[in-house]
Amino acid sequence: MRKKERIKQKKRIRMSGPQCCSNPPTLNPNAGAGHVEQLGGLSTYVSGSPNSKLAILLISDVYGYEAPNLRKLADKAAAAGFYVVVPDFFNGDPYVPDDANRPIQVWLKDHGMDKGFEEAKPVIEAVKSKGVSAVGAAGFCWGAKVVVELAKAEFIQAAVLCHPSFVTLDDIKGVKAPIAVLGAEHDHLSPPALLKQFEEALAAKPEVDGFVKIFPKVAHGWTVRYSVEDVAAVKSAEEAHQNLLEWFAKYVK
Repeated sequence: MRKKERIKQKKRIRMSGPQCCSNPPTLNPNAGAGHVEQLGGLSTYVSGSPNSKLAILLISDVYGYEAPNLRKLADKAAAAGFYVVVPDFFNGDPYVPDDANRPIQVWLKDHGMDKGFEEAKPVIEAVKSKGVSAVGAAGFCWGAKVVVELAKAEFIQAAVLCHPSFVTLDDIKGVKAPIAVLGAEHDHLSPPALLKQFEEALAAKPEVDGFVKIFPKVAHGWTVRYSVEDVAAVKSAEEAHQNLLEWFAKYVK
């Protein structure tokens, strides 16, 4: 990473306050139609047929794998024919916004995205040991950085980044798998100007299929941290979910 990129990333970590953590979900360990099992050393929410040859790895935001909307998306992907896994990369220690002694910058020191990348590898190996032939991965906020690292190292066949946090232009230039970036109009962690740079970088890489979409009138976190009572928010989230599933249907096969 170039010095300029490192400085920008440190600035984003300092800024990863209110918007990064707004609209926290009410966590529910029993949410979803699937179940929790050990996979690759991590407690993992699993949905869909274990006989499917196609898998999707969903990597959560800082609130972790018990978020009901995230599990609902996992079930939706399972209904489309994928074997879906949502690991607990935080080992029972998701970010708690009410803990004044542990602000997000402190929490991130215990839960670095580099650690998430390393812990994702045995999960992917465990999935492949079940007979899966292709794996796609989608990351949300924190999880998007882990997914982009997996795409750079060719551990996955396709990637989707939803309102990414900490993803740099150099990251996008380094991806080796088809990648879709779904961003928000109102997002200081990945503002539209940065997403436009992502789009230009992908356009300059004809060997890698890329797609960048900026959703109007939504903010960071909107694909999984929406209120089910907010009709407009649900509609925007469902549009993003459809784009995600279409991307995986095209490239995870």
